[in-house]
Amino acid sequence: MPRQTARRPAVPEQHSFVEQLRATIGRDRVLTGAARTRRYRMGFRFGEGAALAVVRPRSLVEMWRALQLCIAHEKIVIMQAANTGLTGGSTPSGDDYDRDVVIISTTAMSKIHVIDEGRQVICLAGATLYELEAALKPYGREPHSVIGSSCIGASVLGGVCNNSGGALVRRGPAFTELALFAQRQADGALRLVNHLGVDLGDGPEDMLERLDRGAFGAVDIIGDAGRASDHDYATRVRDIAADTPARFNADPQCLFEASGSAGKLAVFAVRLDSFPKDEDSRVFYIGTNDPVELGDIRRAMLERFAELPIAAEYMHRDCFDIANEYGKSTFFAINLLGTERLPMLYTIGAKLSAIASRIGIGADRLGPRLIHGLARLLPRHLPRRLTDYRDRYEHHLILRMGGAGIAEAEAYLGTIFPSARGDFFTCSPAEGEKAFLHRFAAAGAAIQYRKVHADAVAGIIALDIALPRNSVNWVETLPPAIAAQIVHSLYYGHFFCHVFHQDYVLKKGADVHALEQAMLDLLDARGAEYPAEHGVGHLYEAKPALREFYRALDPCNSFNPGIGHSSKRAHWH
Repeated sequence: MPRQTARRPAVPEQHSFVEQLRATIGRDRVLTGAARTRRYRMGFRFGEGAALAVVRPRSLVEMWRALQLCIAHEKIVIMQAANTGLTGGSTPSGDDYDRDVVIISTTAMSKIHVIDEGRQVICLAGATLYELEAALKPYGREPHSVIGSSCIGASVLGGVCNNSGGALVRRGPAFTELALFAQRQADGALRLVNHLGVDLGDGPEDMLERLDRGAFGAVDIIGDAGRASDHDYATRVRDIAADTPARFNADPQCLFEASGSAGKLAVFAVRLDSFPKDEDSRVFYIGTNDPVELGDIRRAMLERFAELPIAAEYMHRDCFDIANEYGKSTFFAINLLGTERLPMLYTIGAKLSAIASRIGIGADRLGPRLIHGLARLLPRHLPRRLTDYRDRYEHHLILRMGGAGIAEAEAYLGTIFPSARGDFFTCSPAEGEKAFLHRFAAAGAAIQYRKVHADAVAGIIALDIALPRNSVNWVETLPPAIAAQIVHSLYYGHFFCHVFHQDYVLKKGADVHALEQAMLDLLDARGAEYPAEHGVGHLYEAKPALREFYRALDPCNSFNPGIGHSSKRAHWH
């Protein structure tokens, strides 16, 4: 059978559709043209594609109306919130879709309704983790994730839809069974599904309008409607004998409607648990030249400690070094301006890049080089004890304990250190905060390195992997033929969960795709699952069970087609 080419609507039909969108949502809320839509079409770290329009509804009702128009005109819909994903999962990928693509940006719908005296929240489509953290602060509680993602303005729903994990050991992946979403049925009809556990009345627009206003009371909230977090994770992560990972994106235990949906549903709101804030905590900094020592600490604390750590973050010395130089600007931006201003800086940067690209001055290179040059002029930013440990030790573990766990950890670490290969110290509050901030800055350091040295590198392979809980040999050793093609191998991650981020900066001339496949083959041999917490996006191939989950959610393949290297065609043809 001859290959069929993708058919696109004629230009007059496209114009008519866009005008209907503008009449429904507002002319200034519908963007068209490559330059105006650029920052919505490009992923934070990966991915770029074409889009007919970007729609920015101001209310849930407007979002519903935009969805109805898109489905009526057989348009592809890509839902997008903060666009901070690392695998391109909320942007188009290429221009080989068989229908026009419309991106619906939810950032204007960021309301958060705190319920049950702060024990739960209802977050609308554009709410960010930073906003949620601020909303819960008066209650002495915090959201599922507070380290890393909240600094760059990541959205709450983005985390749920990708089963994102985060750095907090006790909480596992973002998960809920309680959501309000639009789903396209096999017969093509668009249906609003209320599984939020809140009585909002009847009729889609009336329900959405009530939710937007928060026009519901305690009597409307169903207490036992379903789980609003992964209640079993603390038990699961302690099972150090298991030959499977503690968490990963395609884990069937955490795939449920909106949770793990990766944009195959249009999610309006989710209901989530909050968590008591650890008011009393302390950071221990551990360095060693023997990775076996860190593995022993992990197993001992998971198996025997009454209190799990709040966080346990790993960095290799090479990653420490790259973050020290190429993450310095991020470190200073957060340390001086605060996390609440960082999302604004990213937005400004994206707008400036779009303007520079339009006038052809190469902002993708000029901007990062300028920032790097200015950062080098700034004073030393890391505490002396951290850099001393960098000189002495190859492997670093930043351990935060809370409550009774502080004494428990201090007593245990005192029995094993100093050793022939390692040691630890108790951080001052300032040292502890800077240690974790340095670890966070590592996440973007490889990207900054690539941009500064664009002429000398072929690109980056960025993997996030989950090793089996019983893995003893957790340090990767690459075959010489692969290692010879790499400038830097950067290892960091959430050590007690055995979730690692592995960024490889490749030498000029390296075959990026062939190297990536070779690395994935090595991970398969180690029993690893990937991705662990960033979602398949357009970077990873979704495994068969995950594809079937996507297909069941979206039988017409109208929402985010092509995700996980799946079909981009209507009805999955």
